Amino acid sequence: MHNIIKAECLQPYKIRIRFSDNIEGVVDLSDLAGKGVFKFWNDPENFKAVKIDPQTNTIMWDNGNIDLCPDSLYEEVTTGRMKQ
Repeated sequence: MHNIIKAECLQPYKIRIRFSDNIEGVVDLSDLAGKGVFKFWNDPENFKAVKIDPQTNTIMWDNGNIDLCPDSLYEEVTTGRMKQ
């Protein structure tokens, strides 16, 4: 598993992520926005509230009710394709 050590919201639905192996890149999450639990992001302030979960080392929102697989995010950063 890839551990996220830094996450920074750049603009709505885009986050710069750094992993523990120093791989870094921007992930565009706009394709998830407005769907299911991701409706939480409809308020831009909610999206900006991204945090790193200290137990799973992935990014989360809404006190952990929304999180994303760090391996999928790593694949997105390194290949441009997110695992489904």
